[in-house]
Amino acid sequence: MRLGVPKEIYAGERRVAATPESVKKLRGMGLDVVIERGAGTGSGYTDEAYEAAGATMADVQSVWGESDLVIKVRPPSHPEVAKINTGAMLVSLLQPERDEALPALLAARKVSAIALERIPRVTRAQKMDVLSSMANLAGYRAVLEAAHHYQGFFGPQVTAAGTMPPARVLVIGAGVAGLAAVAAARALGAEVRAFDTRKATKEQVESLGAAFLTVEVEEDGEGGGGYAKEMSPAFIAAEMALFRAQAAEVDVIVTTALVPGKKAPILVKEEAVVAMKRGSVVVDLAAEQGGNCELCVPGDIVERHGVTIVGVTDLASRMGASASRLFANNVVHLLAEIVDGAKLHVDLEDDVIRPALVTHAGEVLPRPPPKAVAPPARASTRPRVPPAPEAKPAQKDIRSPTRRAWGTTVGGMGVIVALFVAGRFAPSDLLQHSTVFILACFVGWQVIWSVTAALHTPLMSVTNAISGIIIIGGMLQVSSTLDAASVLGALAALFAAINIAGGFLVTERMLRMFRREPSTGASTAEKGHRR
Repeated sequence: MRLGVPKEIYAGERRVAATPESVKKLRGMGLDVVIERGAGTGSGYTDEAYEAAGATMADVQSVWGESDLVIKVRPPSHPEVAKINTGAMLVSLLQPERDEALPALLAARKVSAIALERIPRVTRAQKMDVLSSMANLAGYRAVLEAAHHYQGFFGPQVTAAGTMPPARVLVIGAGVAGLAAVAAARALGAEVRAFDTRKATKEQVESLGAAFLTVEVEEDGEGGGGYAKEMSPAFIAAEMALFRAQAAEVDVIVTTALVPGKKAPILVKEEAVVAMKRGSVVVDLAAEQGGNCELCVPGDIVERHGVTIVGVTDLASRMGASASRLFANNVVHLLAEIVDGAKLHVDLEDDVIRPALVTHAGEVLPRPPPKAVAPPARASTRPRVPPAPEAKPAQKDIRSPTRRAWGTTVGGMGVIVALFVAGRFAPSDLLQHSTVFILACFVGWQVIWSVTAALHTPLMSVTNAISGIIIIGGMLQVSSTLDAASVLGALAALFAAINIAGGFLVTERMLRMFRREPSTGASTAEKGHRR
């Protein structure tokens, strides 16, 4: 079976639907991969790299007219549809809502067309979710574009000439793109605030170190498929008031509110732009569908009221190599569901393939009604770090309440009997010392064991000072007579002193890791991370 990868003809598009890495996987499925010459140049992939991976380079006519399956990034133009092989399959971002004639043209050539933007956001389809992959890149790139146009530092600066406060960034929408923007802005040192109509995003925003903004109107904006729903007029009014107030305080606004196939809602009106300080920046990730900012010009960067409004529509494409790699991996996972040996298998009952299928067997298929499914958990945009070892959960006591009660009663009676025997027959000193020992064990258990595991290291470094009590007790036991008590007392004082010195040494080393050097402004931990 022949798979074709044409070169993208959309102006400024750098992405390509297949990389040398994905070509190897596609060939492993039994596909004969044919790529148009120069298709990967914008992303840094040469024709020689594709050939080394096992692909065949060809001209545009051969790629479109002789392939059983065509994959690409942008929606095909009408001339491109005219070149496609009759009865072939097309996998691409189609966006038929913007071009009503496109589905009919594809159906006329009996093309089975899969729209990647219609892949449902369910757990099984996460690995095929092109929108999430591209949104992650777009959110990150949006912050870089904002930093480029903003005439100041994102992070706080302390210099001989004076101090500079951190930039204040507002991210509207805490989806995949919004969370990526929050993480990137925080990494640059900015003070970040975020807003979303979905209450479930609050924890995710705060886990990235940003403040989550709310309005007084109680309403949850969680909609189907992982997107936000349209809010009530009262909520929208409160929302607009919040944005106007925040616009006067922040330096950068990043808007990400967007639902595929629908016009972007206006969230930042002209009055909010007027309220922003001169030199501020607005980056509108919804520019391709009209924009969230009322003054946004899709595809352009303009200045209005002293504020730079970035409305470019190729943020993901500007990171061509990374975007192509993620896009190609998503497509490979999708094709693994479709390619069955030497033929294509389209299951119209598949809950992932069917919603994305626009045309099939010469017909334009209606969109199936959405199923009520829970949205998948969003991937973290934070840097990957080795997870801390989790504490093992306490073993559940599966005994019946009656048996647990009897066990407690018997245990308590045993302690009482032991104390009675000790008080009746044992020396008084033994009883006194035993009581102190039991209380010490109980207090120590409660003090140490109740502390969160993440705090144990600094806690132990400081609480080792308690060993000073042991030194005093050991010194009291030392006498001029060389007996067992004196030897044990001296050893106790020695080891307690070592414990104290080691505890304070560890504490000092930990504090030194987080001290900023005057020359660089970076902590020791940050310098180690950079290395």
